[in-house]
Amino acid sequence: MPTAELATESATLDLGARLGAELRAGDLVLLDGPLGAGKTVLARGVAAGMGVTGQVTSPTFVIARVHHPAEGDGPALVHVDAYRLGGLDEIDDLDLDTDLTDAAVVVEWGEGVAEHLSEDYLVLRIHRREDDVREITFEPHGERWVRWLAEHPGFV
Repeated sequence: MPTAELATESATLDLGARLGAELRAGDLVLLDGPLGAGKTVLARGVAAGMGVTGQVTSPTFVIARVHHPAEGDGPALVHVDAYRLGGLDEIDDLDLDTDLTDAAVVVEWGEGVAEHLSEDYLVLRIHRREDDVREITFEPHGERWVRWLAEHPGFV
């Protein structure tokens, strides 16, 4: 699986921005990693790349935030934090499958909870090393993401 090493927060933001510029309505991205790994930093970069409005912060207590495009007709970003959710029933209550028709959905702590929302999804596994470098592994699921990674070999 392709892996990126990111030594700084700005490098993490840049990778997120490059990914965000590629996202379209219907895309599902799951961010996996321990507390402090950089999931929200990566989500901020995604938001910047999508050109959406609103400050992107960890949605832990509000569970989900919708960020609309600042200009044009690009997709909205639905940023979700599944950390406090109790399982599939609670994530289903958020109607994220409906959001996928008009938005790209990024779910922190989503693995094991949100995969059922789409056959095509991308898992970004973030590991924070002792030297503070982030290793981000791209794990594609479904035809869209397998094809996308094959078409963008230099992305990671």
